[in-house]
Amino acid sequence: MTQSRRVSGSSNPAGLQALESALERDFDRLQYPKGDWLKPRRSSSGEVVLDVLVVGAGQGGLAIASALRRERVESVLLVDRNPLDRAGPWLSFARMRTLRTPKHVTGPDLGLPNLTIQAWYEAQHGEGAWEELGLIPKETWAAYLSWYRRFLKLPVLPDTTVEALTWNEEEAAFEVGLRGSDGTAQTRFARRVVLATGIEGSGDWCVPSFIKDALPRTCYAHTRWDIDFDALAGKRVAVLGAGASAFDNASVALEHGAASVDLFFRRPKLVDINPYRWAEFVGFLKHHGDLPDADRWKFIHKIVEMGQLPPADTLARARDNAGFTLHPGAPWTQVQPAGKGLAVTTPKGTSEFDFAIIGTGFVTNLKLRPELAGFAEHIATWADRYTPPAEQAHADLLRHPYLGPAFQFTERESGAAPYLRHLYNFTFGGLVSMGMGGSSISGMKYAVPRIVAGITASLFLEDKDVHFNTLQAFDTKEF
Repeated sequence: MTQSRRVSGSSNPAGLQALESALERDFDRLQYPKGDWLKPRRSSSGEVVLDVLVVGAGQGGLAIASALRRERVESVLLVDRNPLDRAGPWLSFARMRTLRTPKHVTGPDLGLPNLTIQAWYEAQHGEGAWEELGLIPKETWAAYLSWYRRFLKLPVLPDTTVEALTWNEEEAAFEVGLRGSDGTAQTRFARRVVLATGIEGSGDWCVPSFIKDALPRTCYAHTRWDIDFDALAGKRVAVLGAGASAFDNASVALEHGAASVDLFFRRPKLVDINPYRWAEFVGFLKHHGDLPDADRWKFIHKIVEMGQLPPADTLARARDNAGFTLHPGAPWTQVQPAGKGLAVTTPKGTSEFDFAIIGTGFVTNLKLRPELAGFAEHIATWADRYTPPAEQAHADLLRHPYLGPAFQFTERESGAAPYLRHLYNFTFGGLVSMGMGGSSISGMKYAVPRIVAGITASLFLEDKDVHFNTLQAFDTKEF
């Protein structure tokens, strides 16, 4: 079992400063071609038209913005509904102690050794510190992303929600309504929009209707929600689901003094094989999106069918608590109020609890996304493009968007919404189309260059006449 071990001692500001100086030299050496190639644009009323607006300033959004800057796409803005440097799950609903991803995985660094989390960590804690660290603590990852944003000077507008996107034909740009947490509103125009909105970015977190319809909201919470764990002290807690987050929440409840936690799942035993570890090779990570449809579907269906497991240390953390009980082969067939709590019925009987934590993940459904309210009916899904064999049927996978080769949405009906090719989906919803890109650190090394190449290609093609005119007018003498 791999445990995370923090390196003792305070961080070293001088070491971090030296790393940043080295990075500045790296960027100076790699800045070819240096010239600006995108002309600033303004709307008919004088507002700046961004080249790219990125919705989501978590790991994916930051890495995309960084890569765009390296390709001299300077007019970029990231927008996030969370406070600054609190995007993503790491400091909110992620209740594990460490990342589940092996620490040697790279991603946001985009091929620069000095930009890796290893270099950042060693600069502060000294040579050899990385080897002493087990898995990466989630707070360490969040701190790395915060430094990444600050050092690269990536422009983030925090505490801001993106409203329903519209396409402005006159401006040839998306019109993006933004609303701050203080109620202030503004509109921005952007030639391209990237949705880097995380795991649930192509749908929403899901509580089964038979639970929502039967129980008062005070009796349960989804693993994604804010939970008052202190209030669970001395209580009997039921957890539904066998994924890693279900075990994380079970552990936190017990660590806050819950009298007992019973975790129920439908499989006859826990999944103990992780297909995501199989997937960590160049062929799959880089080229899943290049496979024929039948093969893309077959690979992802098999990975989903194999199921999600709790990592070894996650399982051990839960089992270290005396009040923890596993119930395999015990799907919930009925729930109902019982006193101030609830009664859970499975094929093995009925038990009463004070509170339930629901670890049933998320559902893919573009119609649930407020930013896509005006577009969802025009976006092609896998159900529109592919009919799997009966033995590979999967309703949720069929609702995944059918993306183009650079993560762009495609039209359900040709010609009905051509602007969708300028809207990119960098979320878990790209799983069938693009594999581990989107919301996975594992796939970021190949997914970010792919989406950025697609964006820069589309911008160049759209401006090709402008560029040809500059060629015709080019008269710089060599001698």
